[in-house]
Amino acid sequence: MIKVLVIHGPNLNMLGVREPEIYGQDSFNELNDKIMNLAKQLQIELRLHHSNYEGKIVDHIQEALSWADGILINAGALSHTSYSIRDALAAVRLPTIEVHVTNIYARDEWRQRSVIAPVVTGVIVGLGTNGYLLALEGLKTIIEASRR
Repeated sequence: MIKVLVIHGPNLNMLGVREPEIYGQDSFNELNDKIMNLAKQLQIELRLHHSNYEGKIVDHIQEALSWADGILINAGALSHTSYSIRDALAAVRLPTIEVHVTNIYARDEWRQRSVIAPVVTGVIVGLGTNGYLLALEGLKTIIEASRR
């Protein structure tokens, strides 16, 4: 069975509450339910983690090396600033897809650059919470292809 770590970064626990006109109506729990339901359909074992703390996210990435086949991450605003998350992802070298609910390229200039994008397998932006589902399907495909 494929095993995937899902990491939600700062403020993602506020989905549905924080600026719904930008981030959508889905609550954090609704998003996690969608991810877990799709994982069951795809026969993927998931571990979901949320943290508002950069170091905790790094810990989860490092721990994934001992059990996960891939990582799905939305590091939130830390995507634009965290070299420690970038370095952790580069170190574990697991297939990783970065997700952003909004189109970061259509937002503030400082949001238009992700420091983690150069070390991940792929990036999905601007598709709302459905981006997580596409990322999960994509990770499964990438992991299965690497096992052939």
